[in-house]
Amino acid sequence: MATASDELVTLQQGETVLLKGFDYLEFYVGNAFQAAHFYRNLYGFKPVAFSGLETGVRDRASIVLEQNDIRLVLTTALTPDHPITRHVSLHGDDVRDIAFTVSDAEAAYKTAIKNGAHSILPPTEFQDQRGSMLKATVAALGETVHSFIQRDSHFGGAFFPDFEYIENPPPVTPTGLTSIDHIAISVEAHTLNRMVDFYHEVLGFHESFSEDILTEYSSMNSKVVENASGAIKFPMVEPAPGRRKSQIEEYLNFHFGPGAQHVAFASDDIISSVRALRANGNEFLRTPESYYTVLKDRVGDFDEDAEALRDLNILVDRDEWGYLMQIFTKPVMTRPTIFTEVIQRKEARGFGAGNIKALFEAIERDQARRGNL
Repeated sequence: MATASDELVTLQQGETVLLKGFDYLEFYVGNAFQAAHFYRNLYGFKPVAFSGLETGVRDRASIVLEQNDIRLVLTTALTPDHPITRHVSLHGDDVRDIAFTVSDAEAAYKTAIKNGAHSILPPTEFQDQRGSMLKATVAALGETVHSFIQRDSHFGGAFFPDFEYIENPPPVTPTGLTSIDHIAISVEAHTLNRMVDFYHEVLGFHESFSEDILTEYSSMNSKVVENASGAIKFPMVEPAPGRRKSQIEEYLNFHFGPGAQHVAFASDDIISSVRALRANGNEFLRTPESYYTVLKDRVGDFDEDAEALRDLNILVDRDEWGYLMQIFTKPVMTRPTIFTEVIQRKEARGFGAGNIKALFEAIERDQARRGNL
């Protein structure tokens, strides 16, 4: 049973759930086998479990991949008329479920519904001889959902009871990605405040940062919401009026609605991680050379080799708590939608506000090559 100190806290908007952290990200994809090959070879994720026809699941197939504290679930429909098929047809490969670990899924679900969330899956128990788990799901934004995952302390199965371990998985070279730092969300114009209110009122998140960005061609408004512990963070961005189409508008146009724009993976050694990711074939955005000529004047001293950061196009930013380093990939699929970030924090709590303009300008150069600026 949850207690006030463990699971439930009282906010101005009523009683809400204190979430522990990210449990997994489930992507709906066109081909789970090929997507798993991509994330294994380019990012160093290890395939650990699967479900599908072989495990008694008749309508879909899923592969679970892990690297340290990161868990990805890649799910594909097995029939052309399945809702997952329709989702992928509309949005492309896409983050469908951003799941949270909780100690009481039923309390989490009831609190979210009480605070205005719409139900997708009421608390449902999954059980086999190895233990049990409880899952409940609510709608979030667009077609993105949030699941509350409660695992029995004795559960020893492979992810969910209808999954089996992958025996003798292919070898993997890890890239040093340790956890999910944050997930950035793109929302339609004039909806940012409404989405911030949703996370505040339904899940008890608070707003921690706010930033408006303007370049020569485009602009955006952004706010960051996070849970009480800071383990779950969502920078949320909306397009603002500009001379041309922003990268946020490009995402919304090709994704056909709001959703997860990028996933930020944390690293304890970003230089080593980026070198490994580059060697595996990942393509990163390039930063103007002028950015590095004034880097130390702008952010002060840092521990890393400045030449290595320049060679790898890694950005640096400082806030009142410390500094961070970050880099962004190009879109991970043919559509210019979702991409990834690698970030290393040296006590910094922000999201690289000083780098966002440089990021926007780099993305705009790629947009121009695609004819979408």
